[in-house]
Amino acid sequence: MSASEIYGINSESPRQVIDRLALEAGFDLVAVTDASAFDVDREIAFRRIDDGLMDGLPWFTKLRVQHGTDPEHLLPGARSIISLGLNYYPGQSDEEESHSGRVARYAQGRDYHRLMKRRMRKLVIDLSEHPALQRSDGDLGARWFVDDGPMLDRAAAVRSGLGWFGKNGNVLSPVLGSWLLLGQIVTNLELEPDRSLSKTCGQCSLCIPSCPTNAIVAPYVVDNRRCISYLTIEHKGAIPRELRAAMGTWVFGCDICQEVCPVNRKAKATSDPNFGRQDLTGLDLIELLSMTEGEFRQRFSGTPMMRAKWQGMQRNACVALGNLRDKSATPALIWALETASSLTRQHAAWALGRIGGADAQRALEAASLSTDDPAVSEEIRLALGEIGER
Repeated sequence: MSASEIYGINSESPRQVIDRLALEAGFDLVAVTDASAFDVDREIAFRRIDDGLMDGLPWFTKLRVQHGTDPEHLLPGARSIISLGLNYYPGQSDEEESHSGRVARYAQGRDYHRLMKRRMRKLVIDLSEHPALQRSDGDLGARWFVDDGPMLDRAAAVRSGLGWFGKNGNVLSPVLGSWLLLGQIVTNLELEPDRSLSKTCGQCSLCIPSCPTNAIVAPYVVDNRRCISYLTIEHKGAIPRELRAAMGTWVFGCDICQEVCPVNRKAKATSDPNFGRQDLTGLDLIELLSMTEGEFRQRFSGTPMMRAKWQGMQRNACVALGNLRDKSATPALIWALETASSLTRQHAAWALGRIGGADAQRALEAASLSTDDPAVSEEIRLALGEIGER
């Protein structure tokens, strides 16, 4: 028996306590940085907003960035930021190459926002109760954030040494690659910061030409308006026609720039049961298109898919079916053209134009005579034109 066990002395340093408790709470990576302002990252974010690259995200404002890059504003008396990483990589799946609708790997399970916040709350409680972290000047203060909060999560992760910025805008960990969910705890604990990593992507730029919509407009610069993840999740209107064909069969998010990244070649699958649900690796597109709103809610409740909403996922299913050009989908698309919302009908018309055939043409011609929706009428006109050119 050691002296610490005999006399009840805790031999762990505060940092060792934090690392251990973070791992016990269910996180895979832990790093620490100071609570100074993120001045450089603030200016970069401001430029992205000024250049229109964040258009479509009305909540991503300069005021939000201003607050999120000032830890003292988020927590008066802030001294340190505990940066956390959670591995969500479920491994490869045969479904990813099938004719089903593809889902980004982080979404193949439970909504990570709730999961991570619950774990961070537990971690903060454990930290506040640990003898090695007791403060003589008062209680432990802490606020915790994931990517729906104002803090620039990737900036905090990079400064803490959790990873480095990849040219696709993701944070790359030398241990887990980019299959990471990030969280931060801003605290009044005075902790020794870790060093940021000197590693970079070097000459590698495989992610840039691999993006089918050309959303990575320069190294480290992503045009949010062209990103498939934005288009399938955050964007609530009609998807620009010029981008639809490049979206393939992605119906929620996109992993292409991560799949080609060499850093991810040795990625280890997570053992966390909250990720990698087989029923979410690929979605039956016709079933997705045909669901009622109630059926959609029942099927996807508690998953990230709820962010895209029922009509958004129907829209995405139409685009994916149009890109597959499988005539077996024609009856479902005709049904959508005749009965669904205006948004879904627009994309069903586009898909029928891509698939073609006599049935699709007759349905489009009939719909052109019965609809009084200008947006739907225009999509029908263009779809009939595409069929007529064949």
